Amino acid sequence: MKSLLSNLAKVQLELNAPKTRFNSFGKYSYRSCEDILEAVKPILAQNGLMLLISDEVVFVEGRYYIQSTVTVYNIDDGMKQSVKAFAREPEIKKGMDDSQITGTASSYARKYALNGMFCIDDTKDADTFETCEKTVSKSKENAISKSKESTFDRKKAIKYLQDNMSESEMSNFLKTCKISDIKYIKTEILKTESIEFFNKKRSVTK
Repeated sequence: MKSLLSNLAKVQLELNAPKTRFNSFGKYSYRSCEDILEAVKPILAQNGLMLLISDEVVFVEGRYYIQSTVTVYNIDDGMKQSVKAFAREPEIKKGMDDSQITGTASSYARKYALNGMFCIDDTKDADTFETCEKTVSKSKENAISKSKESTFDRKKAIKYLQDNMSESEMSNFLKTCKISDIKYIKTEILKTESIEFFNKKRSVTK
């Protein structure tokens, strides 16, 4: 009769749960809790093991968490091994009611408890800290960029150059930009040139 740990080690070696799902919005591949269970159940049976999963709602420092416990039993002698994982329920999730929010947290907690039990590495999944950190950072960069664009007044910049440039300056400026009229100038070039011209005028008048 093989021991629980011996049987569990065989399952960990044999288990293959590839990331067959794709999130088209986030542009990443992933595996779900259901994918892991579908792959592991036949291997557990072959090695005389049984799997049970349970959830418990716990309250920690003002927030609710789902605590999922994955337990593997050795059928021959009843020995067991358990792994726990937590997922926090968000206070609000757009488009979801309370039961759906709890269900989503349960799926995450169960998935990561299964990962721990069967040594599945999800460090590159989109919901890990590293990936989330990069996503948040990128979102901040985009928000800052959009903010800068929204605060730039193209019409005012064009009018400023038209009012303050001499005819020869404007003519040379249009030739340099290879445009026939200032209204065709690209926004990025307009930003740079208007700032440079403003600074130049200010330094002359000092």
